[in-house]
Amino acid sequence: MADTQKLRKQETLALRKKHIGPSCKLFFKGDPLKIVRASGCYMYDEEGRRYLDCINNVCHVGHCHPHVVSAAMQQMAVLNTNCRFLHDNLVLYAERLTSLFPDKLSVCYFVNSGSEANDLAIRLARTHTGHRDVITLDHAYHGHVTSLIDISPYKFNHPGGEGKPDWVHVAPVADIYRGKYTDKNYTLEELATKYADEVRMLCEEATERSGGVSIFFAESMQSCGGQIVFPPGYLRQVYKHVHAAGGVCLADEVQVGFGRVGSHMWAFQTQGEDVVPDIVTLGKPMGNGHPVSAVITTREIAENFGATGMEYFNTFGGNPVSAAVANAVLDVIENEKLMEHAVMMGSYLKKEFNRLKEKHMMIGDVRGQGMFLGIDLVKDRETREPATAEAAFINKRLKEQYVLLSADGPYRNVLKFKSPLVFSMDDAKELVDKLDKLMTEMEMAEKTVLDKASVNESVSISSQQPQINRKSPSEIQVKV
Repeated sequence: MADTQKLRKQETLALRKKHIGPSCKLFFKGDPLKIVRASGCYMYDEEGRRYLDCINNVCHVGHCHPHVVSAAMQQMAVLNTNCRFLHDNLVLYAERLTSLFPDKLSVCYFVNSGSEANDLAIRLARTHTGHRDVITLDHAYHGHVTSLIDISPYKFNHPGGEGKPDWVHVAPVADIYRGKYTDKNYTLEELATKYADEVRMLCEEATERSGGVSIFFAESMQSCGGQIVFPPGYLRQVYKHVHAAGGVCLADEVQVGFGRVGSHMWAFQTQGEDVVPDIVTLGKPMGNGHPVSAVITTREIAENFGATGMEYFNTFGGNPVSAAVANAVLDVIENEKLMEHAVMMGSYLKKEFNRLKEKHMMIGDVRGQGMFLGIDLVKDRETREPATAEAAFINKRLKEQYVLLSADGPYRNVLKFKSPLVFSMDDAKELVDKLDKLMTEMEMAEKTVLDKASVNESVSISSQQPQINRKSPSEIQVKV
């Protein structure tokens, strides 16, 4: 077998094109990176060049964290098997994990990815409610399996998508900056009600169509939609409407869970202590890159699922190694006080991004919480026209300066910050400084272009104006 470390970059790329499906895309497709190692918030290419990682919310507590690596190695050296055998790692981790949730969320199903977790959640909801219809949010993405493509407008409304099935109802995402209702015309309280009423109307539609709602499916803060933070009170009202329609409510914490928001372990908790979903799905950060995820739900929903007589079995979900890794991740979050760190770093970055907003007119909005932040780029602050090309250019230039950032949202104009939680103050200063200089360069270049255009226009106009022959005061002639 070839040693990939010894392949030249172009050889690696050629083999990928030959053997990997063409729909499996790479970051920076014009000049993809070959990453060979990583540590903390840094990734290194085959030439040893260091890149600051501002996008990897998978390696939640830092790439290759020694405590997590050690836990995996030690358990792998002893035993790894499926969950049909009793093992302490599984039950002790389940006890620890559920202790971090409101009391009613006490039962776990362990799986291998966020997609698996969300797919299982749909099955749980349909079994429990007896209904089929799903309410999702516009621009949402919940996973790559067929059932989730069906409820992900981020996929079914784009190339290759087949549109939504008739059992899926799409509510406008509660984006207060560029959504259906905005802060230009409404207060935050009014916005929460306006957007919640959209869900209420879909509940009524689903009830009329098929007798009720199965599940309301939403990230606690929407990532692919452009780092969207819902207005206060939104989820409280939505959950009330969905429950009245016979449905259950899901909080997808695959991208925003495990303390990323800083103030709370789970992002849904930022909407209030009384806002408690019926199902929570976990993924990416749970294993710091190791494939482990989970569905957390109530005893009632779990027992109804079990009452069908169909056994649920997942070969690798909750295996001893996965449970050991996941437990080690919680150790690091607690021991290194990463939630407190997320509050501190998030506050600093948000303050600095807002400082850049005062300086650079292309920044229309800065939003987010903790280490989940977005910078909405605009061509014009009044119209809020999205600056898509500018966002792509910034990410390209940052990559050339060894900083990895991405853009998302329906217009791909929102710079997304979701680094590992161990992002340091020096890292933050590097990111802000390079962003500042890049935006300044772009504005200077634009000013130069405008100045040249102005000069050309002036010359063009002057060539059409009366010209004065100044040979002598007495011989003034006007030429047109």
